[in-house]
Parts: sequence; C-alpha cells; structure tokens
Amino acid sequence: MKKLVLTGAAGRLGSYLREPLSKLCEQLVSSDIVEGIGKLYGGERYQRADLAKYDEIYALLEGADMVVHFGAIGDEAPFQTLLGPNFIGAYNVWEAAHQHKLRRVIYASSIHAVGMYKRQEFIGTDVPHRPDTFYGLAKCFAEDLASLYWDKRQLESVCLRIISAAQVTSPRALGTWLSYEDLIHLVTRAIDTPTTGFSVIYGVSNNDRIPVDNSKATYLGYRPKDNAEKFAGKVLAESANPNPNDPAQMYQGGAFATVPLGFSGVAQMKIIDDKKST
Repeated sequence: MKKLVLTGAAGRLGSYLREPLSKLCEQLVSSDIVEGIGKLYGGERYQRADLAKYDEIYALLEGADMVVHFGAIGDEAPFQTLLGPNFIGAYNVWEAAHQHKLRRVIYASSIHAVGMYKRQEFIGTDVPHRPDTFYGLAKCFAEDLASLYWDKRQLESVCLRIISAAQVTSPRALGTWLSYEDLIHLVTRAIDTPTTGFSVIYGVSNNDRIPVDNSKATYLGYRPKDNAEKFAGKVLAESANPNPNDPAQMYQGGAFATVPLGFSGVAQMKIIDDKKST
C-alpha cells in the first residue's frame, strides 16, 4: 500500500501498532489530538486531527488506501462527552473513507457492544447487539455504520471486538486477554486479507478459557498464538474467590456491565499503562 492512516496513534494500543503498520506501506500517517507522538518510525509522519471535525478527517484520509481507526474516548462517559469523538467521529471516518474511495476501514470495536450477554453463553460474531454502556452503544453504532456502508456503498470494514488488550491482572482476563503480539497479528490480517466485505471478529488470544466464538470469522486468517493460562497460577493465588452473582463476573462486559450509565468502567479495573515508547 502507498498510504495507511492510523487514528488513536497516541493511545496505548496505537503505540504498539505504529511500528508494524509502518512496515506495511510506503507512508504511515499516524493521527491523534495531541501535539505530537515523539520519535517517528521510518515512513511515518504525524498529522493532528479531531475525529469530531469532518474537514480534518477528510484531509487526513486523502490519498489513503485504508484506515485503521483506533481513535475514540476509551471508557464509559456521559453521552454528550462521547457524542463527538465516538459517534460523530465514526461517521466522519466512514464518510471520508467513502468520499476518498478507500478500500477498507479496520475498526477497534469492543466486547462492550455485546457486553450484557453472559459469559457462559459463548457468543459468536453474529449475535444481536447488547451494549453495556453508552461507550458500548457507540461501538454498536459504528458496527452498524460499517455494515451500512458495505451494503450501500461497497466500502469494506473489519470490526475488531477487542476484549482485554492489557496485562492480565484479574481472573476474568484469563479468558479475555489479547496480547500485543496477537493484536498486531489481528490488525495485519484485517489489512492483508484479500476480501472481507463487512466482517466482525473478536480480539482475543488463544486462551484456554476464551468466552467467545470466532469460528465464523476464520476466513480472516487470524490465528492467535498467546495463551493467558501462563498467568493463571499467580493471578488466581492473588485473587479472592469471585462472587458468582457479581455482574462483573457473569457478563461479557465485566466491570462495564456493573457501572451506572455515564460513569467510568475503567476506574473499576486494574489496567497497567505499559504504553510502548519510541
């Protein structure tokens, strides 16, 4: 590819994607709303853009082949807070991609689009949406937008329902973990699979205790290698016995299934900020 765009490049997951994505194209344009992202990789440049401003996103995607859209507020918040970056921002990305005739949008969706399903249901990629928060609702909106733009405008999309792309610090993460190496593999397959149409796949590693079913998305070629079971002994020894009636244990959305609408779900979790530095 000549040009690939990455939104959310200043975020934790974006920090791990920048270098491998820079090797898949002649020019990687990394973007976020911060002033800069530090040292750039070969073939990478930084372009500041606000997802909520269509003109800035239109300029960002000019000449691109694909966009890897990881930019958004990554937590539950009041609807009005999420409206610009997460809802309107998604529309701006898909509409600008259509106007510039991009081939595909690779989107960082989330388990929170289906977070109110119980973990024991072992849900597939084709279950109806059941968001657990306004944040999850934004993911539902973007997935439906992706489906609409494929059906009506033939713009391909791969929606990555990421579950827990962070260090394993809880018993729940023994099933939901997505390692950074598997994240890179997942995004790479979303880019290099010849045809995808509209696709949904769960972003999760090859864990023994995996709570979701990716069998209907095998055509994307994603074959994760890492397994959270290697952390099981330490995590279980350091954790209190979970309450089986706790919604955070029962539902796919974990802590997001328990918080009131508009209140942070991340604040209830032990996420270690191990952002990659350049």
